[in-house]
Amino acid sequence: MDLIIKIYRKHKEAIDYLFWGGIAFFLSMILFYLFANVMNIYEQVANILTWVICVIFTYLTNRSFVFASKVKGFKNIFNEFKNFVTARLLTLVMENAILFVMIDLLAINNMISKLVGQFVVIVSNYFLSKLWIFKNKEKK
Repeated sequence: MDLIIKIYRKHKEAIDYLFWGGIAFFLSMILFYLFANVMNIYEQVANILTWVICVIFTYLTNRSFVFASKVKGFKNIFNEFKNFVTARLLTLVMENAILFVMIDLLAINNMISKLVGQFVVIVSNYFLSKLWIFKNKEKK
């Protein structure tokens, strides 16, 4: 048990990101399935609707549990959120491009396409969050 705790403490940020990112991943896949396959919304639009919900969820969990943001004050938190959304918009464009190519051009199943897009997005989002948004610099 001590070994597990030691490993967790050493790799806390990555483990927490994988845990909360895993929940966000499943949320994204389920919402996309519901919007695209149950409600028959065009995949690009379904992905944008999914994105809006997941961005709110991931900002709150990344800020609180993964990167333990120390940013305080409405203006600073708003700027942090604005940067988070900006970075996520970049990966939304990447994912929608992947979906367009795989679904519309190559006629690959939309859930397989979403899965591929999610893996690209997860890796990109981690580095954008780690290096740009949640740099752990306390702002007053």
